[in-house]
Amino acid sequence: MSKLRHMSAPLSSPPLQNFSWSPEPEQWLNRFARLSAETQARWQAPLGVSWQGDPLPMPAWVAVNQGLAADIGWPEHWHLGAESAGLPGALSVFSGNAAWPGMAPFTSVYSGHQFGVWAGQLGDGRALLLGEVDSPIGPQEIQLKGAGATPYSRRADGRAVLRSSIREYLCSEAMHGLGVPTTRALSLVASPQPVRRETIETAAVVTRVAPSFIRFGHFEHFAHSGEPGHLDALQALVDFVVEHHYPELANEPNRALALLDGVVKRTAELMAHWQSVGFCHGVMNTDNMSILGLTIDYGPFGFLDAFDPNHICNHSDDRGRYSWNNQPQIGYWNLRALAQALLPLIPEAKDDAQVVIDVLQTYEQRFPEAMRARWRAKLGLQASQDEDGELAVALLHTMAASKADFTITFRRLCDYRADLPPEHAANAPVRDLFLDRAAFDVWAHRYASRLQAEGSVDAERAQRMRRVNPVYVLRNHMAEVAIQRAQKGDYSEVQRLHQLLQRPFDEQPGAEADAGFPPEWAQAIEVSCSS
Repeated sequence: MSKLRHMSAPLSSPPLQNFSWSPEPEQWLNRFARLSAETQARWQAPLGVSWQGDPLPMPAWVAVNQGLAADIGWPEHWHLGAESAGLPGALSVFSGNAAWPGMAPFTSVYSGHQFGVWAGQLGDGRALLLGEVDSPIGPQEIQLKGAGATPYSRRADGRAVLRSSIREYLCSEAMHGLGVPTTRALSLVASPQPVRRETIETAAVVTRVAPSFIRFGHFEHFAHSGEPGHLDALQALVDFVVEHHYPELANEPNRALALLDGVVKRTAELMAHWQSVGFCHGVMNTDNMSILGLTIDYGPFGFLDAFDPNHICNHSDDRGRYSWNNQPQIGYWNLRALAQALLPLIPEAKDDAQVVIDVLQTYEQRFPEAMRARWRAKLGLQASQDEDGELAVALLHTMAASKADFTITFRRLCDYRADLPPEHAANAPVRDLFLDRAAFDVWAHRYASRLQAEGSVDAERAQRMRRVNPVYVLRNHMAEVAIQRAQKGDYSEVQRLHQLLQRPFDEQPGAEADAGFPPEWAQAIEVSCSS
């Protein structure tokens, strides 16, 4: 059965009385929780604590990702199993009210820099790691976000609201559809329990899935604590990440330095991928940076509409630290913070810090190379030439001057006829996006010359470009419509958008409005750290 047909199952179905299922207890690996117990026993430096979620009243399914469930080897009706002797139903488990045999619920501690300022200990104040399950796609950690307060919640309630949970559920899956490395979303549960944010909203729990949720902030926590035994725990954490997630580095003489190099590479690739699809994360604190190079912690994110390189998607970011244009540099800044945390494990750096600087500076080569490769693909170029980056930047400048829509511009450029002059009617769909037609014409002549020089065939180029330039991205107004309907008890738009965004590069009948320009009211949407 296809993923799209999997997703068509009605979520309002009652539990199947003769169906009761959970993974076998031995399928739960729980390696991170075991590592924490070991660091606690050996050095009194735990990675977190065992914990249980707060009861969530009257939970109800909003959305279930049957495609992801199938990928991890779970049956089609996994979420519909009834309560049975000794085995809670999936709805209880994924609302934080119960656990399946073999799970080891756990919440993790970390520290970090927030908006460039050291914030000290943070930890997962509203995330509960249910456990790590073995699966056909490899071990996967399964985590609840919004299951209640943890020891690291400080003065927060540990809850998530339906609004922000819908945004995370949809965007993590939209990014997966775009091919961007990301955490995934397995399910979304809603409850009428009131939660106070700027106003009173209702609670929700989103289930996230990833090979690991370890962040830069985990390493910062142990490096900066100054507690006895914490550097031993830091080394144990490095060894754990290398052995389980970077096995190609296992035989390196200095694992910490080799790990830094691996994370630099993955982060450079991730930043280039974000930029190429017009994605703004909004809150790139070091505690929101994945050691695996995944997009993690969806909050005040946004996809670009009218192109503005200085666009700030986070209303709380009044200085624009995390604007679209700044993201690559912030990625580098965060890598330097990670390097600082790893320094105690790199003996060579005590005599010559250049060994670490050299690794960090590879970002200055890796990111531009990754970015040029992304721009070449988006422009349909097959050969690599030194001026390709300049060609892409020239287009971006022209787009910015006319506030041309980012996603629509690149999608319409797929059908640009390089064998015809820019002003020809066949090229009007993309040319008319530019207020300054003459400026576009200048760039288009340069683009056509570049294509002709490599013998590009328009029809073949169009096919290549359609595979990397999406028709659909999760624009804020699309998420907002789904949120408003869900707040009235109608979850159908959440489910429809989830299905649509699984195939963002394919034009889908009936979804023409989703491929169009945002409505005027979308300009008034504001998202902040509470989103």
